[in-house]
Amino acid sequence: MIEQRLQQLGITLPAPTKPLFHYVPVTIHNGVAYVSGQVPRVDGEVPYTGQVGGAVSVEQAQKLAEVCVLKALSALRAEIGSLDKVVKVLKVTGYVQTSPTFSAPSIVLDSASELLTRIFGEAGRHARTAVGVAQLPSDTPVEIDFIFAVEG
Repeated sequence: MIEQRLQQLGITLPAPTKPLFHYVPVTIHNGVAYVSGQVPRVDGEVPYTGQVGGAVSVEQAQKLAEVCVLKALSALRAEIGSLDKVVKVLKVTGYVQTSPTFSAPSIVLDSASELLTRIFGEAGRHARTAVGVAQLPSDTPVEIDFIFAVEG
């Protein structure tokens, strides 16, 4: 059903990528899948770098947040075999590298939340934390981790 929904929305997930360091992309315990923080690398590079509210616009950061969602779904699908096994999106935690004067990381994360709701419908509505930070890996403007309820 979700796999079909992705096709209807014209969404193609990127190929899953291997972690750059010593961790796993997804851990599952008691029907809960924890997806490691996703950095929006496209072909190995972050398309926009720097601080939101500085070198990076809100719109650019929102697009990067959507890339994080797609990368997370790709990692999750690789672990569980099909996104049809997702029961619910439980929690999204987003980190936004912000300029000292930018105080709206929630606006950036809204694009990720909206995309999850478009894909999963009501099951995509989730709890969320959006935090502005001074620095993120690879000077990325956005990093997001996810918690999903999954079957079996």
